[in-house]
Amino acid sequence: MLLYAIIAFAVAAIGGLILASHVLRDRFAPWALSVVHALLGATGLVLLIVLALQGPASGRLTAALALLVLAALGGFFVASFHLRRRIAPKAVVLVHAGVAVIGFLTLLSLLLH
Repeated sequence: MLLYAIIAFAVAAIGGLILASHVLRDRFAPWALSVVHALLGATGLVLLIVLALQGPASGRLTAALALLVLAALGGFFVASFHLRRRIAPKAVVLVHAGVAVIGFLTLLSLLLH
């Protein structure tokens, strides 16, 4: 299940790079890609929650889950701008991406360790 979560987050990250590149160039990001990005992130989170509930979770799994939940909350904030047909502030997008990357790398370390 860990591998599937990592794959979901990795594909979401590719979409996130495209979305962020739009915002950083002051362009409105594509809606369809935004929805797919959110769905993949949500899928990854559900898989991690199920994994964490199956037994005692390691500290890194718990940390990765916490960071990725924070990233998701940031994603909701970014999406709120999208819904209002405004371009999100670049700093918010960069913080969202940074927290997501740190969470992803923390999660990836579980697979590589």
